[in-house]
Amino acid sequence: MKYYLALDLKDDPALIAEYERWHAPGGVWPEILESIKSAGIKGLDIYRTGNRLFMVMEVNDDFSFEKKAAADAADPRVQAWEELMWQFQQPLPWAKEGEKWVLMNKIFEL
Repeated sequence: MKYYLALDLKDDPALIAEYERWHAPGGVWPEILESIKSAGIKGLDIYRTGNRLFMVMEVNDDFSFEKKAAADAADPRVQAWEELMWQFQQPLPWAKEGEKWVLMNKIFEL
């Protein structure tokens, strides 16, 4: 199964460039990569246009957003990464309180 999510970066070219450096090969902390894989995420791609990010997650049958959120909340290293990334990110205007990545709805398929 695949999920598609969106989030905005702060509209500042220097911050966007730094965010991209953090996500370049070797930039993401190994513990973060392990937390992603151990949650049942088989593939994760992030795309950017302007200051908008789009994430595509391919997950296995055992994945759940609730289990991933609980594991992340209990992991100090993931919390440190999230705090670091929040320096660059901002919620979408329609995001719920405390929501970062917003799940997108499929509206067309060919």
